[in-house]
Amino acid sequence: MTAIQVKRAFKYRFYPTDAQAAELSRTFGCVRKVYNMALAARTEAWARQERVNYNQTSAMLTEWKKTEELAYLGEVSAVPLQQALRHLQAAFTGFFGKRAKYPRFKSRKKSRRSAEYTTSGFRIRDGQLTLAKMDRPLDIVWSRPLPEGASPSTVTVSQDSAGRWFVSMLCEDPSVRPLPAADAAVGIDVGLDHLLTLSTGEKIANPRHERKDRARLARAQRELSRKARGDGANRCKARLKVARIHARITDRRRDHLHKLTTRLVCENQTLVIEDLTVRNMVKNRSLARAISDAAWSQFRSLPEYKAAWYGREVIAVDRFFPSSRLCSACGALAESMPLSVRTWTCACGTTHDRDANAAENLLAAGLAASVCGAGVRPQRRTPDGQSATKQKTSQREP
Repeated sequence: MTAIQVKRAFKYRFYPTDAQAAELSRTFGCVRKVYNMALAARTEAWARQERVNYNQTSAMLTEWKKTEELAYLGEVSAVPLQQALRHLQAAFTGFFGKRAKYPRFKSRKKSRRSAEYTTSGFRIRDGQLTLAKMDRPLDIVWSRPLPEGASPSTVTVSQDSAGRWFVSMLCEDPSVRPLPAADAAVGIDVGLDHLLTLSTGEKIANPRHERKDRARLARAQRELSRKARGDGANRCKARLKVARIHARITDRRRDHLHKLTTRLVCENQTLVIEDLTVRNMVKNRSLARAISDAAWSQFRSLPEYKAAWYGREVIAVDRFFPSSRLCSACGALAESMPLSVRTWTCACGTTHDRDANAAENLLAAGLAASVCGAGVRPQRRTPDGQSATKQKTSQREP
């Protein structure tokens, strides 16, 4: 098998010195300031029915640095500031292409604290990374080696809400190769009692990471609520305690999903999943917490790029396909199926486990959609807007 050109981000934790932390914090603030000023300028121009592109905002940045009020922008590396303008341009490109909403201003408290450096803004020598405007390399914990001979194209430094520092290096990974073809195909039904139910009959338990730490999280949140609002040290400590618990939950959930999706992609040539609208489902106040803890959206995205890496196929069946109500034995469709019904018996005499039956139906529908030539998101790629499943059932017999 020949290697394919795959770019991967290798993320590491690092521990900056006080001077490095102060420099990076200033850079984060300048990146946010430049992004917001450029967005405001483009918004005002849009109101005048004018368009401002990246080159024009870059020229504005040069003029801003010359002013006394914004002279501090010249004290940090210019590379992250230029990258912020490129990110804004990409956001407007997505907006004009009707793939995203209008760009929003970055918040000092809520937005992600990050800065991106291109090759002119960092140096890697003898396994040590040094950023522009810094006199010493970062103290990185190399939890895994970079690919042999890899040269990062970009380096992104970030700090999460728990105060942890991370550096992410984007580089090509020649070790990613398509796997040998497999004969197996699997339908996957997501749930809450069991995280996944496979068409093979296997049920994967739901770890419920948030529930395990719910008592600790509630206690920390109560302590935070008793602190006076403001930027006091005690409130900051309480906020960090809450953030660390959230980070622990998120890390365990991500690790479990990565291991699970990698196993499924390696074992099966075709994976069939349901195209659920999780964003709408979490509006149900009774199930929102459990659905968010199960991370269905994250599970949906992980197999897609891994399948592209390893030569596998992921098929998403239309969300309106009645996988739970359809008998996988005779094809009869039940009139209703409340969530409380976990097993049911069809008129043909077959007793079904609700989730296992849904997984089998998803597999059959996904393979049929694949025959029709559908892609990963059939309801978005078909010219008339119909799903591949619906197209298959609407075709006339010759």
